[in-house]
Amino acid sequence: MTEEPLRVLMIAPTPYFADRGCHVRIYEEARALTKLGHEVCIVTYHLGRDMPGVRVVRTPNIPWYGKLEAGPSWHKPYLDILLLWKCLDEIPSFRPHLIHAHLHEGALIGAVLKLFLRIPLLFDYQGSLSGESLNHGFFSDTSLLVKMFKRLERLIDHRADLTITSSARGRQELIENWGIAEKRVVSLIDGVDTEVFYPQSRSEARRELGISDDVKLVAYLGLFNRYQGVDLLLEVISLLRTRAPHLHFLLMGFPDKEYLRKAEEMGIADKITFTGRVDYERAAFFLSAGDLAVSPKLALTEANGKLFNYMACGLPTVVFDNQINREILGDDGVYVEHGNAASLADALVSTLENDALMDSLSARVRERAIRVHSWDSRSRQLVSAYRTLLEAR
Repeated sequence: MTEEPLRVLMIAPTPYFADRGCHVRIYEEARALTKLGHEVCIVTYHLGRDMPGVRVVRTPNIPWYGKLEAGPSWHKPYLDILLLWKCLDEIPSFRPHLIHAHLHEGALIGAVLKLFLRIPLLFDYQGSLSGESLNHGFFSDTSLLVKMFKRLERLIDHRADLTITSSARGRQELIENWGIAEKRVVSLIDGVDTEVFYPQSRSEARRELGISDDVKLVAYLGLFNRYQGVDLLLEVISLLRTRAPHLHFLLMGFPDKEYLRKAEEMGIADKITFTGRVDYERAAFFLSAGDLAVSPKLALTEANGKLFNYMACGLPTVVFDNQINREILGDDGVYVEHGNAASLADALVSTLENDALMDSLSARVRERAIRVHSWDSRSRQLVSAYRTLLEAR
C-alpha cells in the first residue's frame, strides 16, 4: 500500500475533553497523528471542550446529562445510539480509511460501522468493561449484571481486527482471560508530550497556589475515587500528620468535594491543598510546585497515565509495586508493597529526606520520559499498526 495520508475516524464515547487520563490518550494520539500529516476526526458526546489542532464532531446536546467523571452510567445506551448516528452522518463526507475506537462502547459502535463500511476496526483498550464497573461500584461482584457485562465484553473484544492496549498487563489479560489471539493484540502504552510537560517555576506555582516555599510538597494529579487510591492516600496523610509535620500535600483532580469533607472529618484538611479539576494546559505548571509525586492507584487492570506527566515534569515518584508501574517507570521509581498505607507513608518520608536520591531521580525520570515515552515514537507505532491492518484488507 502506498504511504498516503490516512483518514482516521476516532470514536470517543466519553465527555471529551475533560482533563483526565483517557481523554489525554485520545487527544495525544490524535494530535501526534495530525503532526505526521494524517487526518483525524474525533466523534464524541456533547459534553467537554475542544482542544486545539484536532477536529471534533459532537452528538446533539442532551441538557439533562452533564456527567464529566469517569465511570458507567445508565444514560450510556441512548448516548451511544446518538454517537452511532453521528458517525453515520459524518462518514460520507469524511470517507475514513479505518475506525479507531476507544473504550468498549466505542468498539461496539465501530463493529456496527464495520459491517457497512468494510474497513478495519482498531480497538483502543484501556481496561476491562466489567472490571471498571465493579471498581466504580456500578454493581456488586455477586450481581447478575456481572455475567451480562462479561458476555458483552467478550463479544466486543472479539470484534476488532486489532486491539492496542495501554499496558503489557492489559495485553496479557485479553489473551489469557478473554481468549484473544496473541497476533491480534499489541501493547502501545501511553506517552507524554515533553514540550508541554516539563519542569517549570516551583516558586511561581507555589505562590499561585498559596503554598509556602519552605514545606516539602507531595503532588497527586488524577481522578478522585477509591480505586485510584485517594481514600488510602488520606489514610497516609493521617499517619504522617504528627510524624512529618513539615509535609504538605497538593491533591489535584475531581470530584474532590467528598474528599475535602473526608479530610475535614479526619482532621487533616490543613495538610492538604485541593485544587479541583486542573486544565490540561496548566497541569505541568501546578505539578512543578511539588517536590515528589505519588500514585496510590489500586486498580490493576488499567494503565496509569499520570506517571508520564510526573516523569516529564522531573518529579521523583512513589508508587505501588506492580507490572504496570514498572513498565512505565522502570528502575527510576520508588516502589512499595501494593495497597500498604504504612509502607507508602515510610517511602514518602525517606525519599524526601534523601537529597541525593531526589536529585538523581528527578533527572532520570525526565530523561526517561524524553527517551522512552515520547508521543512522537508512539504515533509512528500506531501508524504502522494502521498500515498493517489496511494491507491485510
